[in-house]
Amino acid sequence: MYRVLVVDDENNIRRMVRLALEHVGHEVTVAADGTEALELFGDGRRFDIVLLDQRMPGMEGLDVLREIRRRQQSACVVMVTAYGTIDLAVEAMKAGARDLLRKPFTSERLRETINAAARPWASAENKGTGLIFGSMTINGFRIEFIAGTLHHDSDGYSQVFTVQRPNEQRIQCSVALSAVLVELVKVHTDRESFPGGERFWQALCEEVLANYLWQNGDIEDDASLVATDLNPGLRRFVDTVLSG
Repeated sequence: MYRVLVVDDENNIRRMVRLALEHVGHEVTVAADGTEALELFGDGRRFDIVLLDQRMPGMEGLDVLREIRRRQQSACVVMVTAYGTIDLAVEAMKAGARDLLRKPFTSERLRETINAAARPWASAENKGTGLIFGSMTINGFRIEFIAGTLHHDSDGYSQVFTVQRPNEQRIQCSVALSAVLVELVKVHTDRESFPGGERFWQALCEEVLANYLWQNGDIEDDASLVATDLNPGLRRFVDTVLSG
């Protein structure tokens, strides 16, 4: 069982989360804003996991996350949001969050996410490219790319991933970027080469998969996703990678 710090400005949410977690034996402390959370967090030794809402008065969740990670680099933080996009997930992961949980959520999904976040894991961040691989977790679903499975031909790019569900079941799925989408990216950026080379396209495939999980909450076994349009979310991802 875990010692959990719950940070949310909504009393009903704090109450629901506390009841759901204490029901299965977790020890729960609550805070109504970022300032109170940081006072309670201290040097981090009191807590195993922080469940941190993004939108709060005063300090936003990402600012609290960065301060928590400054105090304790190994802190396990799950960001919670009802408003964020997958862009927030990427930013939160880069800032050191273990997972991003989308509101509204059930008690079961909350407990699954807490358990999944607490499991040991290793980041596969590619230093120097501005890209993150195999370290993205959405609603308790962990995405891991399978090395050596990136395929490139006249039809575009495709990449195979393993998705670990919150119950630890592992499934495989593939993501394809159509040739049309590849050309749209090149036209949008006015360039032919990208940071990280093929890793850029792997990251874009991962972004497509993360968006799907964010919107749908699960994915079928052996699913095949095909991206054909440079939608606003993918465009922002590309712009963020190239600017950072």
